[in-house]
Amino acid sequence: MQPTPFTPWSWRDPAGMSGGNAPAGSDLTDDAGQAGVDLVGYKVEASDGHIGSIDRASYDVGSAYLVVDTGPWIFGRKVLLPAGTVQNVDHSDRKVYVDRTKDQIKASPEYDKETFETASYREQVGDYYTGSYRDYPR
Repeated sequence: MQPTPFTPWSWRDPAGMSGGNAPAGSDLTDDAGQAGVDLVGYKVEASDGHIGSIDRASYDVGSAYLVVDTGPWIFGRKVLLPAGTVQNVDHSDRKVYVDRTKDQIKASPEYDKETFETASYREQVGDYYTGSYRDYPR
């Protein structure tokens, strides 16, 4: 069976996506099943350890992302993680797990708060993570 292709800007479980909210029935619903859980402040764990906390999140269909403040880990740098990198969300521990390593995230394109929503920057980030899935699948 052919694996599902990586789509960087979409949550892995698109079921129930509506109105810009998180997917209903997915890990982005709260314990009561309400869509659109605010992930800001959640800790982020790479496949090999903690990388920071979520500073901003977008649930827009086809362009969802997380902005992660890495704190002292990469000298206060923020990184943009496409929603497709999110493996699961643990609401009880307030943690988001992504399936890339710290080194892969550290090597991602530099986050720029002025241009991170432009098409060219998002294409650069999307291409980087698509390549990481092709070259280093999990």
